[in-house]
Amino acid sequence: MTTITTRTVEYPADGLTMIGHLALPAGAERRPAVLIGPEGTGLSDVERRRADALAELGYVALAFDIHGGRYLGDPEEMLARCMPLLADPDRMRGIGHAALDVLRAEPRTDPDRIAAIGYGTGGAIALELGRDGVNLRAIGTVNALTTGRPDEAARIRCPVWAGVGSEDPIMPPAQRDAFTAEMQAAGVDWRLVVYGGALHAFHHPPVDHIVRPGVGYHPRHAQRAWHDVVDLLAECLPVTEDLGA
Repeated sequence: MTTITTRTVEYPADGLTMIGHLALPAGAERRPAVLIGPEGTGLSDVERRRADALAELGYVALAFDIHGGRYLGDPEEMLARCMPLLADPDRMRGIGHAALDVLRAEPRTDPDRIAAIGYGTGGAIALELGRDGVNLRAIGTVNALTTGRPDEAARIRCPVWAGVGSEDPIMPPAQRDAFTAEMQAAGVDWRLVVYGGALHAFHHPPVDHIVRPGVGYHPRHAQRAWHDVVDLLAECLPVTEDLGA
C-alpha cells in the first residue's frame, strides 16, 4: 500500500462553507484526479475512505461536501434540503463547480484529466457537470439515474457508467428507462448495470440512524459496484503511465 496524505479543505458553495476531504497519492508529480459526491445524507467517512482508496491507486481524490459540513441523518431534514436541490440543476452545478475548482487548484492535479463519480445526490451533481459541458474523462454514478433539461445531455463529453439496484423503489424501472433514453438520444457512450436484488443505497454500509424505506446494504453488490467504478477509471483515466508501469 502506498503512502497517501489527506487534508480537509474548506470552500464556499450554495451559500455555505463546504468542508471536503482531499486525498493525495505518494510522490510530487501531477496525477489524474477524481471528484467523489456523497449520498443525500452528506459527506461521511464512507466517501472519505473511497477518496483514500483512490489515492492509494494513484489518483488525487476530493470527496466533496453538499451540506456545509453537516451530515443529515434525519430523513425528513435530508429530503427537505435535497429535493429542492435535485430540482434545481443550476444549484447542483454550482456545488459541483465549486468542488471542481478546489480539485483543479491542487498542484498535484492534472487539470486535463479529471473524472467525477457520485452516489445519490452526489451522482446527480456529477451528471449535471457533464450536462454543463465540463471536460471530464468519465462520469460514474450509483443510485443517480436523474434526467436533465432537454438536449443538455448532448453536452456530455465522456463515457457515463451508472449502477442501480433492481429493487430500488426510488429509482424504479420507469426512471431507468427515462435516463437511458436521454443518454441514447444524446449519443452518449453510456452503460447501466442493474444489480439484482439490491435496494437504494445498496453500496452504503449500515448506519446508526433511521433510513428511508427501500434503502438497504448489499455487501456483495457494494463490492461489485466499487470494482466497476475502479474499472471505469482504469479505462478512461489510467494512472499507469504516471506510475511508470
